[in-house]
Amino acid sequence: MKNIIIVSFVVLVGLFFMSYEVVAAGVTPTLAATSTPSAIPLQSPSVTAMERLDLTKESEKTVEPLRKILDSQKVENVLPFNFIKVAIRNSVDAGVPANTLVLILLLPLIAAVIAATRQIVGLRGFGIFLPASLSVVFVATGPIVGIILFLIIVFVSTVTRMILRKLKIKLQYLPRMALILWAVSIGVLAVLFLTPVLHYSGLTNVSIFAVLILALLTEDFIRIQLGKSVNTAVKLTYETIILSIISYLFLTYKPIQAYALLHPESYLLIVLVIDVVLGRYTGLRMLELWRFRKLINNK
Repeated sequence: MKNIIIVSFVVLVGLFFMSYEVVAAGVTPTLAATSTPSAIPLQSPSVTAMERLDLTKESEKTVEPLRKILDSQKVENVLPFNFIKVAIRNSVDAGVPANTLVLILLLPLIAAVIAATRQIVGLRGFGIFLPASLSVVFVATGPIVGIILFLIIVFVSTVTRMILRKLKIKLQYLPRMALILWAVSIGVLAVLFLTPVLHYSGLTNVSIFAVLILALLTEDFIRIQLGKSVNTAVKLTYETIILSIISYLFLTYKPIQAYALLHPESYLLIVLVIDVVLGRYTGLRMLELWRFRKLINNK
């Protein structure tokens, strides 16, 4: 039953994500052109309108909206509560990309979100660093491409490990991981080589940064396989994907980006308070309440 709940949650998050991307792309239904001679045919959305903005890259489409947000607020006094605002503006004027500042500002928030999901809901995943890093990968490649690449990398690494065990090839841990990374590189290259055949533009934006982060997650997957079991590794893996998708939604939610830029002092203070409150929470998690519901109801 627990697995059904988690899978349903993944489906709901996926549906929310798909609707979220359509709205973010600015695509709205268009009315059919009228039959009058003077009617101007309505144009279908162009490819650029459907383009997904990559917040990890410095471009006019990613930086200019953030600059406009900064320009919408005038900051006069530096002290006592505006020093971070002034520092942000000075950094942007000096050439630091605004999108980089936004991502750094939002990292503590997604870490708090992951911690809250762990402490209150009960989803564990592979710690905090890897889900947070994977969410940034989703920002760079898009969740669909990111998940596809991740599943391919996990599949290739698992098959490689099974082949090594079947052939009874005994290797030390680091050389074995190096061999698995070799196989993963071949697998990713094979997917990229299929880009002309698949005609999927999302694969053209894959960077080495994304592949390295996914390889890090694969290393944890294999380590859990060796230390515990395949079922535990699979469970932690899809929990990590869930945490990463949730974090991705926070990273790409424009009102949060705007608030972090315009009110960084209060924003960071709020995140700090959330971390402290979460650290003092000792109650049962939601999944534990569901797991022990019969025992709780019998009391």
